Amino acid sequence: LFGIVQGGMFENLREVSLAGVREQDFDGIAIGGLSVGEPKPEFERILAHIAPQLPPEKPHYLMGVGTPEDLVLGVSQGIDMFDCVLPSRVARNGLVFTPDGPMNLRNEKHRTDAKPIVESGEGSGNYTARFSRAYLRHLTVAGEILSCTLLTLHNLSFYLDLMASARAHIETGDYGPWHRAWIQRYETGAAARLAN
Repeated sequence: LFGIVQGGMFENLREVSLAGVREQDFDGIAIGGLSVGEPKPEFERILAHIAPQLPPEKPHYLMGVGTPEDLVLGVSQGIDMFDCVLPSRVARNGLVFTPDGPMNLRNEKHRTDAKPIVESGEGSGNYTARFSRAYLRHLTVAGEILSCTLLTLHNLSFYLDLMASARAHIETGDYGPWHRAWIQRYETGAAARLAN
């Protein structure tokens, strides 16, 4: 049973909420109300303020947060678990996650692209490695339910691989440099895809 720290974008209200949750000695502590459309800097400000105050002996859960960047940022702030519908929601519209940013398979440039979503196999979990971008695009554009299934499996695999990498870098003690480099690569790739 987790107690939920609320308080909107107000540090003082978050602290009052956390004090009340701590008094009740829940099994874990959740941070709620940070995935409701607030601007990214506000999200980051509140997370950076309240996460270090969570009891270190309890598991920390960031509710409803789910972009790859938010996950690696959350882990850097001591968050242990997340939940979000994003991997399946975006898959229904042909969006897949890659180490080089999100990829929209509906784009015309993928119509004849014989490459898999992730060429190196990195982050693919091998669920879609045997399918071309062109084929997956066709399924998506045609409204085939198989598209939702395959792209959701890809996205969930990507998240599992990402979290496995995060755990490995925590264990080797280089999470800070790794997470900054990972975000830089992801955001650079995303910007390049938007420009094309």
